[in-house]
Amino acid sequence: MTTPFGRTLCAMITPFTTSGALDLDGAQRLAAHLVAQGCDGLVLSGTTGESPTTTDAEKSALIAAVREAVGDRASILAGIGTPDTRHTVELAREAEKAGADGLLVVAPYYSRPPQDAIEAHFREIADASELPLMLYDIPIRTGVRVEPETILRLSAHPRIVAVKDCSYDFLAAQKVLARTDLAYYAGCDEHNLALYAVGGAGYVSTVSNVVPDRLRAVLDAFDAGDTARAARLQQQATALIEALMSAGLQGTVTTKALLTALDLPAGPVRAPLRPADGKTTDRLLSLHRALTAT
Repeated sequence: MTTPFGRTLCAMITPFTTSGALDLDGAQRLAAHLVAQGCDGLVLSGTTGESPTTTDAEKSALIAAVREAVGDRASILAGIGTPDTRHTVELAREAEKAGADGLLVVAPYYSRPPQDAIEAHFREIADASELPLMLYDIPIRTGVRVEPETILRLSAHPRIVAVKDCSYDFLAAQKVLARTDLAYYAGCDEHNLALYAVGGAGYVSTVSNVVPDRLRAVLDAFDAGDTARAARLQQQATALIEALMSAGLQGTVTTKALLTALDLPAGPVRAPLRPADGKTTDRLLSLHRALTAT
């Protein structure tokens, strides 16, 4: 399996100051930390990066700042998905100018277009710049699937090279893997090892904001042929994964709470999201300590 952006990609949060402004210094410090701890790539302005509440100018500034911080030590993917094809094309071009290595493009949300329109949307974006694309299938947020047959047709485009899979349809992912050369990345941390084991390229992980080295160790163990250790490491991370991603709060909210508790750059979330309470933060910190102590 090719890994055009690396194996271990972090869906990085977007740090803000206490007043809610974009914290570029914090973004640079967090990005450098994540790369030093084992992230091959950073995905900026995705779901975890609160992209619906950041401006186009902030998105470009974030790419430029993180590029300055990490240089060529990690790939940078820019989340540019919007429900408007024209706007998404503009963001693709701006991301290229700002220094991104690739684009993460979600299916157009809210309007719930049919599959032929989704396909046309992705093709227009792929034609708008020279950057490679990672398709992002997350129907729980967009309201629409990127169906396997649509992905199969799109795989023929020379700049559509990867998929971030948050469909929770493991069979569909394997069907596309069997018939294309697309790099498939797990977008749900509980699937990191499972998808990798059937030919996936790696993961795009929210949880890697807080335990990048632990998640990388899972894939490293698998690559070394120690599948029992890989399974054990994945299992050990389950409690923290569940608390961060499936405990009734957005992953952005829980991840920022834990990063702040760990004295790493994060800052507040932007409205309409609300911060985690102290009890939630204490539990997250306890689970993090238990995991990193093993």
